[in-house]
Amino acid sequence: MAEDAHILAGAPGGPATAVTLPASLAGWLDRHADDLDTGRHDPGDLLPALAEAGVFRWGVPVEAGGLSDTDPGHAIDVIAQIARHSLTAAFVAWSQRAFVECLLRSPNAPLAMRCLPDLLAGRLAGANALSNVMKFLSGLEPLQIAARADGERWLLDGTMPWVTNLRPQGFVAAAAVQMPQGGVAVMALPHDLPGLARSADLPLMGLQSSNTAAVRLADVPAGDEHLLHARVPAYLPGLRPVFVGLQCGLSIGLARRCLDEAREVGQGKAARGILAGPIEGLSLRLQDLSSQLADGVRDGSLARQPRTLFALRINLAETAVEAARLELQAAGGLAYLRERQPGFERRWREAAFLPIITPSVVQLKTELARQPA
Repeated sequence: MAEDAHILAGAPGGPATAVTLPASLAGWLDRHADDLDTGRHDPGDLLPALAEAGVFRWGVPVEAGGLSDTDPGHAIDVIAQIARHSLTAAFVAWSQRAFVECLLRSPNAPLAMRCLPDLLAGRLAGANALSNVMKFLSGLEPLQIAARADGERWLLDGTMPWVTNLRPQGFVAAAAVQMPQGGVAVMALPHDLPGLARSADLPLMGLQSSNTAAVRLADVPAGDEHLLHARVPAYLPGLRPVFVGLQCGLSIGLARRCLDEAREVGQGKAARGILAGPIEGLSLRLQDLSSQLADGVRDGSLARQPRTLFALRINLAETAVEAARLELQAAGGLAYLRERQPGFERRWREAAFLPIITPSVVQLKTELARQPA
């Protein structure tokens, strides 16, 4: 797929809308991708740069500050296009846009009205710890935050051990909470709540400018104004396809870039000609999986078919890993010479990360094996 390729699609019944990144953002990401991955670039610059390009407004209703004639399928492609240049940037964009979707699907209109302008403008970071509740509902791990009654309000205790986009300048995190009367709620917890403490950034192998850290809660006061939804079973099915779909955008974008690099480096090399078939075959598979994802998010079918959604997530992550392997094979020894195959070292690490994003490929395969077909 060419460097400027994009999905051409529109909101149901509306005109076709092409998703493109501003050239200024694409160039900025290319210049800083390695430093964003290794943490040599100030992570404080990333969210404003993405917001200035309007990437969080795709798929958001106009009345909420978004772009006309766009839908969540476009938002997935925006994440994919960012991932072509930098997975760190795409990971942050995924977190921000997924939190925006949490607000759009919340009945708490005052909370959405209060947060959306700052989120879309990049003044406030949106973080997500909802993978915990997805794994909890599948019996894979317990909930990590619990609420105690405090009059008509609650006190929260627990941890969020791995959360991205915890921007020190200001963030709000979505988290599932075990309620004292039973049931599970989802709350939006701002950084300045008493008793909420952010750790230092985690020592990751890559993605170091993503503001990924842990959060500890001790006697954190919360009330109805923090509720994204009081009942997870009513909230999660509609949210999950966009949440996971945006996550799949990471795999789509990286796979596209690796396949393009494999084609380019292999041109004119007779010894690499044997890879032409696998490269084109994987490209067609990627295109098919991407279309299935976008169509299923747009028509709502993936909300009713979580097995299909999980299978798409697995297959897209594995496709990206295979695309990186094909780039390595096409480049041969040049891949180990940094000046001859720029960015490959980073893309190799990025591909290694995709299968372990929570819920991981292993966790999803475990869940699919447990469920009836």
